[in-house]
Amino acid sequence: MARKPGKTRRAGPDVVPGANSTTREPLMIDLALQGGGSHGAFTWGVIDRLLEEPWLGIEGISGTSAGAMNAAVLADGYVAGGAAGARAALTAFWRNVSDAAAMSPLRRGPLDVLLGRWSLDTSPTFIAMDVMTRLFSPYDLNPRNLNPLREIIAGTIDFERLARSPMKIFVTATNVRTGRGRIFRNHQLTPDVLLASACLPTMFQAIEIDGDPYWDGGYAGNPTITPLIRESDANDIVLIQINPRERPGTPRSAAEILNRINEVSFNASLLKELRMMALLRQVVDPGSGEGARWAEVRTHRIMSDMMVDLGQSSKLNAEWAFLTMLRDEGRRAASEFLTTHGCDLGRVSTSDIDILRTEC
Repeated sequence: MARKPGKTRRAGPDVVPGANSTTREPLMIDLALQGGGSHGAFTWGVIDRLLEEPWLGIEGISGTSAGAMNAAVLADGYVAGGAAGARAALTAFWRNVSDAAAMSPLRRGPLDVLLGRWSLDTSPTFIAMDVMTRLFSPYDLNPRNLNPLREIIAGTIDFERLARSPMKIFVTATNVRTGRGRIFRNHQLTPDVLLASACLPTMFQAIEIDGDPYWDGGYAGNPTITPLIRESDANDIVLIQINPRERPGTPRSAAEILNRINEVSFNASLLKELRMMALLRQVVDPGSGEGARWAEVRTHRIMSDMMVDLGQSSKLNAEWAFLTMLRDEGRRAASEFLTTHGCDLGRVSTSDIDILRTEC
């Protein structure tokens, strides 16, 4: 439900540059979490680091695919045990994901292991699966629609408890019939909703919810920003980006081309929404109502150049060493952000979306 027009958003604290985090006044922020399969472990690391800051609170989280699962696990764990409970829940979730994949034939090939690459590009199983998914649908290859994530989600998250979480969760899935995104909130979340948000149509059958089929939310919003502005009182939105917006050079191999197509398509909805935000901030009345809410929001971004070096196939790599490497990189990126921009939170944007106004 959108907030009533004219409602005042919570003002950010008077932050003193260089102030010690233990003396900072509390600040509520929103998180926007992208999807990207196993690359979501990078987001796990960012969140893990942010939860160590006693002055930071999380009011709202919008997530898609792996971002949706991180959001739900975080919010449920926080109800159970505060920041420490949320961190433990995220660790347990990703450990369970890795354990479930331990016996899977979908693993790195000998050449990738020898060269220290995390991709599955030379894995015979991945190559065979890639070919098969171009010839047959998941209704042919997986008629029982088996998905190991279903048991992991159901065993990790208490959905009745999640519905009571003080954190507002917004999960996006794409309605196959209409092509439009649907936003699910705390009380609507179920294992099926999270699976729908992460349902890649070449790998899994569409997930039916309320009589409609749903696919991965990344096609409609990766993630969706608007509900954070309309339904949260926080003024700072931190985007944790795992899909590179820019990639140098021209992709030439089939794998590189498909990887870039995936990145462009899954970033398109986010870029359109950010561009809309930039335009609205220029034309709306900042004095009251909807205009004030759009004008007051501050945007930030946490990302890593490492993600540019990881190809599409590595999103299916659930080796614990890979996941913890991404977690550690996420923690490093978050620490760098806090060192560089921690004092800007609550004061100014550090990721200027206004430059998008002039982009076509």
